[in-house]
Amino acid sequence: MTQDHEHASRTELRATYLLESCEPIERVAEVIAGEQSSGTFLRLAGETDELKQRARARVARIEHLPGVKRPALPSAYAKRRGLGGRLYRGRIELAFPVANIGANLPTLMATVAGNLFELGEVTGLRLTDLDFPAEFAARFPGPRFGVPGTRLRAGVQGRALIGSIIKPSIGMLPEQTAAVVDELCAAGIDFIKDDELHADPDYAPFEARVRAVMPVLHRHADRLGRMPMYAVNISGTVDDMRRRHDTVVAAGGSCVMVCIHGVGLAGVQHLRSYSELPIHAHRHGWGALSRHPWLGFEFTAMQKVWRLAGVDQLHVNGLRSKFWEPDASVMRSARALLAPFSGVQPAMPVFTSGQWAGQAPDMYEALGCSDVLHVAGGGIIGHPMGIGAGVASMREAWEAAREGVALDVYAKSRPALRAALDTFGERG
Repeated sequence: MTQDHEHASRTELRATYLLESCEPIERVAEVIAGEQSSGTFLRLAGETDELKQRARARVARIEHLPGVKRPALPSAYAKRRGLGGRLYRGRIELAFPVANIGANLPTLMATVAGNLFELGEVTGLRLTDLDFPAEFAARFPGPRFGVPGTRLRAGVQGRALIGSIIKPSIGMLPEQTAAVVDELCAAGIDFIKDDELHADPDYAPFEARVRAVMPVLHRHADRLGRMPMYAVNISGTVDDMRRRHDTVVAAGGSCVMVCIHGVGLAGVQHLRSYSELPIHAHRHGWGALSRHPWLGFEFTAMQKVWRLAGVDQLHVNGLRSKFWEPDASVMRSARALLAPFSGVQPAMPVFTSGQWAGQAPDMYEALGCSDVLHVAGGGIIGHPMGIGAGVASMREAWEAAREGVALDVYAKSRPALRAALDTFGERG
């Protein structure tokens, strides 16, 4: 990576931020660089010139943006000092020595997303990108399966994987869950996932659910010639996850799911160290980390960290969904997952939330490929002609997209797609 002459001997990673401050951007960028490496609010004797050259982060780039009069976020620090009449904005790029971090994802996050959000001078801060040297990225496991491994395990090539979610999300007994799986598999589904709310409830213990569901999957695998991929939610302690992973493997399962913000980076990385199955990552709580435009994280930055930890499939929300996120942001996230970086292979984007057949053409046009998990709950289970027609409508929509045929035209000879357009079309 490009470095100035003074620091040419050290290997660095880059972090890019959107910054708003009550003080000039140049000064605050230096404050952040010091706070997140060798410095503090005053010069200490131990921070020698040699130590700073070796370990202090540096400001690599500053781009000034138009200022504003009202802060994005409150700051008691600024109020105490009578600051804030003018707010400065800009993009900054900081270069951190990788030797400060080692092969340690929690320390990586403490470095690029630690106390900098707390600084009083900061009235807005968002991590927008991360750039890793290949030798640093190589110290982490990355996805074991990614897109090709997911396709191989699901037995689906050359088209989008059509999926659904166990609904109702919670409350069903093991045999009721198995009945839903049976209906979905009978319809020819490619992929099924547990809801993030459902892992090991008292009324349906994990082991009992696996015992009920797996024979159903095996029976349909014999008929279909492929095992429908079922992402079983194994979220829990590291010991829980190991035991549940092994239970799924022993039962002949093909995928495990974790709620990544609950089990954490270390939990995911530990799972990746032994997992024999693709890891389906649900990003529950993501809105709290990303929804404010001047606080938190861009998905394009964070997905790199989760891929370093080893996830194979990762949620990106959905087009025209029930959530707040604009479609352009959703597709930017999906493209980011499918783009390799620093030698790390892509992960498969998972589109969920208010999905049905109608989104397929836009997804295909934006991505230029069908390397996606298109997961619909109501769009399949709520299809007026039944679950089988719901699955068929999704497949037909992706066929139309690949062939460049408008859905209305393609639906003329395909009743399942026609019914989906008539039923869900008003959803946009």
